[in-house]
Formats: sequence, structure tokens, C-alpha cells
Amino acid sequence: MSTATALQSRARLRNHGLVWLSTGLLTIVAIIFMIPFIWMVSTALKPNNEVFASPPRLIGSSVQFENFANAWSYLPFGRFMINGLIVATIGTLLCVLTSALAAYAFSRINWKGRGHVFFVYLMTLMVPQEVLVVPMFIMMQKLGWVNSYPALILPWAFTAFGTFLLRQFMLTLPDELEEAARIDGAGRFRTFTQIILPLTLPALVTLGVFTFIGYWNSFLWPLLTVSDVNMATVPLGLNMFMGQTGNQWNMLMAASTISIIPAAILVAVIQKHLVSGIALSGLGGR
Repeated sequence: MSTATALQSRARLRNHGLVWLSTGLLTIVAIIFMIPFIWMVSTALKPNNEVFASPPRLIGSSVQFENFANAWSYLPFGRFMINGLIVATIGTLLCVLTSALAAYAFSRINWKGRGHVFFVYLMTLMVPQEVLVVPMFIMMQKLGWVNSYPALILPWAFTAFGTFLLRQFMLTLPDELEEAARIDGAGRFRTFTQIILPLTLPALVTLGVFTFIGYWNSFLWPLLTVSDVNMATVPLGLNMFMGQTGNQWNMLMAASTISIIPAAILVAVIQKHLVSGIALSGLGGR
């Protein structure tokens, strides 16, 4: 065996070893992250008096699938799911639309003071939600939007994060595309809708997933603006399983398992675009 062949064999063995090592580490990390989910499903299938049994057991004395049906009927959980889907879907569409328009203005249109305005715009990311909820609630109250979909949707439909994410992606697009469009007689709007947006699809999908999950999991803002049970979203509904008469832990975990299904389906369906968007939009650690 020649020296070159021996070196190539050693390099292949080293590469195989690194692959197996990285796969093993990723598997361990995945299992660690799956433990809370596995325990949630396990608790959802236990009798309520065995949730805090000592020593802890993964499987109770009986497997109670009826806990899911009981959780669904114990409260109007179907209504909570519908409210959450309406709020998350409309809010996501509005956020993606407004962020795309703002990102196009900040990335593809040259105007005086663009960089300074964008810097001020980004500074709003430093303001925590807890600081904003009081003045925003007063605004919703004066508009008469308390206990309504507009109050749950509109305040968070305009975000600097979405604009930043899409702007970073749009900056990577070559200027020659717009020059060619202008030569063909396309205006700003046509260029934006027919050229820029299709090319920005991975980043749009990424923003859409983040926004949908943010709306779906939002608790503080709905807690302040909703007092009508029929307008409650999923996080508020989950909180109703805990009360003065006792905590229905098994039904709470069953309802929690049901509540993650829409977001899980969304991520599974558009996983390819999501990974591509994170890698290309500047959120991949580059």
C-alpha cells in the first residue's frame, strides 16, 4: 500500500469517526430535548392521583386515553383552538406583509436617512413587552376593542424583528434583477410582488413560522385584553385547568399535548423552507 493510499484511508476513517461522534452527540441532545414532551404525554395518560407518585413512574397503573376527551369537553377547548388559529393565522399574514413592505423600503430603495431610521427602528427590539402592555391596553380600551380579535392581532402585527429578518435576506439579492425589471417596464410594486417576494420565500416562511408560534403561545397580552371565555386563546384555556377547586394535571397535560399539534404540523410541512430561510437570512449563526 502506497503512502498516499494509507493517508486517504486514515482520512476516511477519521471522517467516519467524526460523523459517528456528531451523530451520537446530536442524538443525545435530541433525547434530552424530548424528555419534557415524553413526560407531558405520559402525564396525560395517567390517573390524576398518580401524577406526583413517588417514586415517579413513566407509565401509570392504567393508561387513560379518555383524559384527552375529558380535557376537550371539560372546557370549550375547541373554541380556544379556533380562536388561536384565527388570531395566529391573520396575525401571521399581516406581520409577514408589513415586514416585507418595510424590509423592501429599507433594503432596495435608496432614500436619505435610511440607515438612521432603520437603526431607530431596530432600537424598538430593546423595549420589553411588559413595558408596552399598559399603554397598549389603554389604547385598546379607548378604541373599544377589548375582548375582540383586533385587540389580539393588530398590536403585534408590526415588528422590527420581521423587518430585520427580511431585510437581511433582501440585501443578498443582486441589483441586476431590479435593473432588468425596470428595463422591461416594471414599476416598484410589480418588481416587489413578482421578483423580490418569490426570491424571498424561504425568509418569508421562516418569519411566518416564528410569528405563528409567537401568536399561538402568547399569554400575557391575551390575559390582559380578554375576559370573555368565548374569546380566550389556547394558553388562557390551559391556565383554566388550574383553579381554587384543584389542579387537573392529567387533563392539563392532555390539553397541552393537543395544543402543540397545529404548530408541529406547520413546522413539519414547511421544514425544508424553514431550514433554508434560517441558513440564508442571517439566523444560522454566521
